[in-house]
Amino acid sequence: MHPATIRFLRARNREGCDIYVHPYAQDHNAGYILVDLDRAQPTVIAAMCAQGHEPCVVLQTSPGHLQAWVNVSSTPLPPDLATAVGKHLALTYGGDRASTDWRHLGRLAGFTNQKPQRRTRDGCAPWVKVVYTHPGLARHADELLQSAAASVSEFAQSTHRGLCPDRGPCSQPDAASAITVTQATAIYQTWMHRWQIAQRFAPPDWSIVDLWVARALLAQGWPPDRVQIIIRLGSPHFPRRHTHPDDYLRRTLARAFAFPSPGGPCVWLMTGPPPPHGPTGLARTPPVGSNPAPNAVAAGCKPSR
Repeated sequence: MHPATIRFLRARNREGCDIYVHPYAQDHNAGYILVDLDRAQPTVIAAMCAQGHEPCVVLQTSPGHLQAWVNVSSTPLPPDLATAVGKHLALTYGGDRASTDWRHLGRLAGFTNQKPQRRTRDGCAPWVKVVYTHPGLARHADELLQSAAASVSEFAQSTHRGLCPDRGPCSQPDAASAITVTQATAIYQTWMHRWQIAQRFAPPDWSIVDLWVARALLAQGWPPDRVQIIIRLGSPHFPRRHTHPDDYLRRTLARAFAFPSPGGPCVWLMTGPPPPHGPTGLARTPPVGSNPAPNAVAAGCKPSR
């Protein structure tokens, strides 16, 4: 609330910058979980309140698009537990599954949403507004934390038996054990964090990330059917548009088996247009060290697709 800080942020916002915030607790979550409700139903807030998951703050980031903060703890939470809570809330209420990590940023009320696709008909950037407040913990916060803690514990046991991306290949779980949505998402997100996908590509082409994850899992001995399940349940925004999920997964696995490790053509990783004076593509080069993901570098070549 320092006036000089507000003046600085307003100036940057007028220049086209978006203003984001999240409650801070160093290397932990402060007890507040963001649920990005961009594609949720209009009655979603009422449903959250009825289920005892009432948000403490709801923002309208543009007409028809909401972000909700749910206060689930009065003390800081470990990252894995906070992420599990966020994933559960997103799955329950139709939130964005790609916006559930423990320190995800939300928009700050009192500033404008600078996304070009959110502009009004007259070309103005919409204001981010507070539309609902309810101070205090959600009524069923304890149940949320208990359920999330059980999921984290179950996932830790399964990863000890199965996928160990930071410790090399591991033995696989028996065929009878099922992979839950929480487990699949955590596996997928583990590889994303290891490769720093969000930092390297904004936004990434998720079909390329799916391919990389499939290659990594197959290289560790995961059966193809389990790899398909992990991508189906864990990949953000799945299924892909204009493609039947089963056909997409079969093609992705086929490419993962056949995709060469060294060299290769240019692979376009950005879904938006390139900057006017920047490179026209990203070249896929051989992996570096123990990192199984191709090392993307700027190049002036023509993208392969």
